[in-house]
Amino acid sequence: MNYDFRRELLTVHEANLRKPGRVPAENEFLLEEGAKILIAPHAHEVVRIAAEDFCNFLQVSMNLSASVTTEGVGDVTVRLARDAGVDLGEYAAYRSFHIETGAQGIVITAHDERGAQQALYYIEDLMTFEGAPLLAYGKIEKRPMYSPQMVHSAYGVDDYPDDYLARIAHDGRDAILLFVKDVGVSIRGEEDFNDLIQRAARHGIDVYAYSRLKSLKHPSDEGAEAFYDSLYGELFRRFPGLKGVTLCGESNGFSVNEGPMGDWNHPDGIPTGKIHARFYPALDYVPWLNIVKKVIRRAKPDADIVFSTYNFGWCERSERLKLIEALPTDISLLLCFDMFEFLPCGNSLIKNSDHSITFPGPGEYFKSEAEVAHRRGIRLYSMTYTAGRTWDFGMAPYEPMPYQWMRRYAGMSEAQKKWGLSGLMECHHYSYFPSFISKLSKHAFFAPEEPYEELLAKILKAEYGEENYEAVDAALRDFSEAITHYTPTNSDQYGAFRVGPAHPMNLLQSIKIPEDEGAMFGNRIWFPKYLANNNLHWMSTVSPLSIRIREEKKSLAVMLSIMERGVGKLRSIENANAKIARLTGLGQFMTNCVKTAIAAKEIHLLDVELQYTPDIDRVEAILDEIEALLLRERKNAEDTIPIVEADSSIGFEGSMLYMCDKAHLEWKIRHTDYVLNIELGELRGGVRAHREFMKKKGNEQ
Repeated sequence: MNYDFRRELLTVHEANLRKPGRVPAENEFLLEEGAKILIAPHAHEVVRIAAEDFCNFLQVSMNLSASVTTEGVGDVTVRLARDAGVDLGEYAAYRSFHIETGAQGIVITAHDERGAQQALYYIEDLMTFEGAPLLAYGKIEKRPMYSPQMVHSAYGVDDYPDDYLARIAHDGRDAILLFVKDVGVSIRGEEDFNDLIQRAARHGIDVYAYSRLKSLKHPSDEGAEAFYDSLYGELFRRFPGLKGVTLCGESNGFSVNEGPMGDWNHPDGIPTGKIHARFYPALDYVPWLNIVKKVIRRAKPDADIVFSTYNFGWCERSERLKLIEALPTDISLLLCFDMFEFLPCGNSLIKNSDHSITFPGPGEYFKSEAEVAHRRGIRLYSMTYTAGRTWDFGMAPYEPMPYQWMRRYAGMSEAQKKWGLSGLMECHHYSYFPSFISKLSKHAFFAPEEPYEELLAKILKAEYGEENYEAVDAALRDFSEAITHYTPTNSDQYGAFRVGPAHPMNLLQSIKIPEDEGAMFGNRIWFPKYLANNNLHWMSTVSPLSIRIREEKKSLAVMLSIMERGVGKLRSIENANAKIARLTGLGQFMTNCVKTAIAAKEIHLLDVELQYTPDIDRVEAILDEIEALLLRERKNAEDTIPIVEADSSIGFEGSMLYMCDKAHLEWKIRHTDYVLNIELGELRGGVRAHREFMKKKGNEQ
């Protein structure tokens, strides 16, 4: 049933993970029945909740009773370095921790409360890997590489139940995003942001306002400061617990009035060919940022003000860097890690239009701006999508391509060393859905870094069974290779890949999928007929569509073959468990998405040829080809229905809601029948009419 996945998001600990035959070695400490978790009497709420959570983990996952105590001796002792008088050295940093295990028990020494929390969650992971409530003797020191790690809700836009917050914290994320349309108004409507701020804080999570507040005044306009104070100043006065705010020209409607910023697109109804300031690094952003910063910091001096250059990649390097050179240095700069990269696709050149894992990054767009930001001392963040979901597959909960993700992790690590990358926005609109990919990134983002493949092996064995590890890993290697043949263009990411096999094969009309009531975007950022004019400002920088589309189709055909190979390996696993069955379904769903994307290109090419060929025999042949294509896509939609019925997380995305569930796939089937029976019937009637006319004309002559 739709939304069943929400129960999974609220399940913090998986039951019965203990392996009956796993006994401790001589150098391992085993927690036994009645174990005590010792915390300080004055322990912070975050520590207390984490300790209670650890007991719940032992009970649910390891079938072991344990309790929290504030006195006596603990089997697990949780303390803060400042209370214990311990110097953690380089690990004396936010959320850092030290774990020491010996014959007498486990001692956690954390830099702060959130470090203590993360240490307990880290131990839960290690015990899950082992399938037993034990740790090897020795020392572990960990420091998170990135903070904040911001995510959106997969439960529903701006919807964060307590147990889902716990899931986020367990995966190492320390910040959530809340769309803010007005003071006290989110996407869901009016609400008390303070409630979310307080509930998130109990789980060691900060809240950032993702601003959708509209910039109706230029900073030079009379009354501009009072106007922005009534928005941003009031936001932080009413909700002082907000950690910060993220600002993006596109979302904030920057440059809506005539004036220094100008309405560059259509001043008299005729496009100028210039890019609107929402997508252009206008220097007017500097006074705008300064006035927003001023009113916020009057209310909250330490607010993290995050400025995004999203969509400025349309522009020349010199124009972008001129703005970075002029920005204030007491803000955070959010750069896109992979966007706007030029990519070869067979014998054509394409551009990575939106967030994708096809190209692991960092891209030239990121590197050029990061270099300037680093030189100027501006704190550097990036949109990395490392929660596991990009814009490549709109209806998949995550992308199971670990080896490609690991290439991104390596690029991020290098960016930290070179340019000081310190914070992440790990998803935008597409949201955080816990998976083995989010677990992998959690552990990959701790310093000192561990070999990614070793981390992956531990996670996969715990997730899918040690006996299935080699087969699952082989399939995931295929998926990771397949994604490198994906085509991250606007035509695909905003077309067939956005909604998957529910995407209609429009011919004579552009008919849209019905959208779910209450969706933030629904079908409004999706194109139901092939987007031939990719973008005016990109047409001069990539190969012409007439060349690209055929090369892209070839590339996707390669991707399809490799995806099918990977799915075949999963299907060959004997006695596959429920998790393998679910991974197989996701792999098959993504495979079906590729089929639809190829079909969308094919029907566009046939449609264009149909409109211009003067050969009536070729017209009839084209209609036969279209019919065969439609029948294949009808079957593809039918084949996808059991997949989405088995896993309700597939076909859903928070900002669009369901766009590829059973109901929408059945709509696709009805739409396909309409095109087959009505539109093709009309076109075939035209062929018959023409033939009869020509026959009559020949007889008369």
